[in-house]
Amino acid sequence: MSGRPLALSLGDPAGIGPEIVSKAWRMKPVGGARFFAVGDIDVIRSAPGGDSTPLVEIARAGDATAMFDQALPVLHRPLKTPVVFGRVDPAHASGTIAWIEEATALALSGEACGLVTAPINKATLYAAGFPYPGHTEFLAALTAHVAVPEPRGPVMMLATEGLRVCLATIHKPLAEVSSSLSIEGLVTAGLVIGSALRRDFGVEEPRLAVAGLNPHAGEAGALGLEEIDIITPAVAALRKHGLDASGPAPADSLFHPAARERFDAVLCMYHDQGLIPLKMLDFWGGVNITLGLPIVRTSPDHGTGFDIAGQGIARADSLIKAIEMAALIAKRRGSD
Repeated sequence: MSGRPLALSLGDPAGIGPEIVSKAWRMKPVGGARFFAVGDIDVIRSAPGGDSTPLVEIARAGDATAMFDQALPVLHRPLKTPVVFGRVDPAHASGTIAWIEEATALALSGEACGLVTAPINKATLYAAGFPYPGHTEFLAALTAHVAVPEPRGPVMMLATEGLRVCLATIHKPLAEVSSSLSIEGLVTAGLVIGSALRRDFGVEEPRLAVAGLNPHAGEAGALGLEEIDIITPAVAALRKHGLDASGPAPADSLFHPAARERFDAVLCMYHDQGLIPLKMLDFWGGVNITLGLPIVRTSPDHGTGFDIAGQGIARADSLIKAIEMAALIAKRRGSD
């Protein structure tokens, strides 16, 4: 990858983000993917392993590619208050948000070929008045003014070798999932997924499995009506749009090896329905991908790790996979 680099927002500075960003540079993602961090260079330097990672402050994104082999390039955007690793501090919220905004703007302008986001702590941001449920919704708002060539997301996909799961609802309490589902919403999500499978993953004829919400996919209405009233009509509409969609299928029989051979992605109705099987399959290497945005965006499939921050034991596997995935998607889109 010899063109434009990826922008990597540092995430919550008191979490494991600074440590795994440093480790990711030292471990060098496959395929020659190059990236630069948007954040506080002194926080990266003070994180475990940071003193053994050469760092270079850059003035603009375009400087990163030439510098990457010698040092981790950083657009230095200093925080106003000190960081104590592992300690939640709402005083860091404004800096964390600003890093995301700048990295997103660089991806939108084309100075970066895509965006990779290190983990944020939602409670920290909420305490500072952050109005979005999470990264995904925030990025959708930041990019809403730019047209996309397919139905607009965001749709959250979690991917690893052999499994891609997508979420119809993201950070919803379980009690609110049913009321959050609609035929229109599922159809839009399915079309976004189908388009992304073709464009970003090279799947010429995507096969989409759609999970049921209730046990046994509702047991013909005996265990719930969402499958009859919402999910089945949505699957029929997706098939009319030309997508090879099937379901609703009982979620407890969707994820064994033989079943996974029958689809390219599965649309799950709620967060844990999709993330539990994916993390059972590959706890360390899952990647979060936001579909339906005008930019490439990935992130590691884990949180801030406050309980291990500053101890030097955080693993960078998922972040490295996220960098590699973003670089591959950017290349497929011709934006690298």
